[in-house]
Amino acid sequence: MRKERLIVPLLVVLLLAWLTVQAVSSWLFEREMARTLADLEARGELDIERVDVERGWWASSGRIHLAPLFGQMWRLELTYHARHGVLSTDLDGEVMLRHGPDGRHLFGDSLASSPPLWEASYHTLSGTLEGGLQLAPLRITQQQRELAFEGGRLRFSGEQGNWRMRAQLEPWVLSDGEVRLRVGPAILNSQYAYTEGAHSFTQDDRLQIESVSWHQPQLKLDANGLRLANRTVLDDQELRTQLTLDLGEIHTAEQVLMKGLMELELSRFNADAIRSAMSRLRKLAASGQHDLESRELLAELEPYLLAILQDSPRLDLQRLDLESPMLGLTAQVDGSLFFDGRRIEALSLVELDRPAEKARWRQRLDGDFTWHELPTVVALWLGLPLDTRTLEIDVGRGQVRVNGRPLPPLWR
Repeated sequence: MRKERLIVPLLVVLLLAWLTVQAVSSWLFEREMARTLADLEARGELDIERVDVERGWWASSGRIHLAPLFGQMWRLELTYHARHGVLSTDLDGEVMLRHGPDGRHLFGDSLASSPPLWEASYHTLSGTLEGGLQLAPLRITQQQRELAFEGGRLRFSGEQGNWRMRAQLEPWVLSDGEVRLRVGPAILNSQYAYTEGAHSFTQDDRLQIESVSWHQPQLKLDANGLRLANRTVLDDQELRTQLTLDLGEIHTAEQVLMKGLMELELSRFNADAIRSAMSRLRKLAASGQHDLESRELLAELEPYLLAILQDSPRLDLQRLDLESPMLGLTAQVDGSLFFDGRRIEALSLVELDRPAEKARWRQRLDGDFTWHELPTVVALWLGLPLDTRTLEIDVGRGQVRVNGRPLPPLWR
């Protein structure tokens, strides 16, 4: 009898424990979703809103809207249905894209295709999310023009402060009569790691395109092995970005027209000014001033944008190595270009379309580049001695000189 009397309290305790853990699981899911959306919005590029939210211990649902802070060019809507478990939460939903000022649905209105479906799983103990999205093939025809996309797959994973994405895209083809552009297959790998509120972040993107072809009656270009890598870092002092482009090989007439590699870095963009500009942009968007003209918006942001340049940004061309076996030309160039950020308040972005203001901006540029092993035909084109093997390009207060002489007109 004692054992029987103990069973009921034990079952009650187990039930209460399970209900407690279930409630904690759903609460942790809601907390992490809110934090993640807030951190993504803190980047300052998107307006993110969650609406029609229904929370529960066993299930939750809602819609997430993502749109640019200004303008009505597009809006992405993600619906989600979450089924909470003790150790994990399973999610699924639709991806709907609206475009244009009238907010037309891309899938259903513009394209005779159903919205893509996505699914994910959130692991409660580790706080990690894993999911994916399948992109269905589509075909758009307008008179002689046609766009055909063979579909793809997107996978994402990560946790608070560190997200990864991998997109595998099948080829897409754009044709207009006898003109045809084909790109792919392609693979994109991206990682975004950040501190709370996106105060600092590191973003790595790597794009690999297996082939690109452009065919028209008088010209055929075929490229393969195109690689693009980008690393952007925002820390306490500056924003800097490193870019690497590998052209692979570009063929025409069964010969190699071009191959090569470029590496460059942009740095010295003031980090605090960037954060202030993003904060001001979000405040303008929150105030409902979405109807500002581009010039009015630029005037509002001008002091913040100019402050970003106060540390004298620089461009370092670390490596430019191009070769054209077909034409017998090579280019090996390196160097740096600097922008003078002192007394930056004397400049204007709003008036940059005026020749006088453009001249003031150009006068802030200084730098030097070196072209090693200069091809003879380039020396001839620039009016230099034919035995010139090194080309020194100097930029002083916006004026360009080559080997100590003013840059001659390049087109006559």
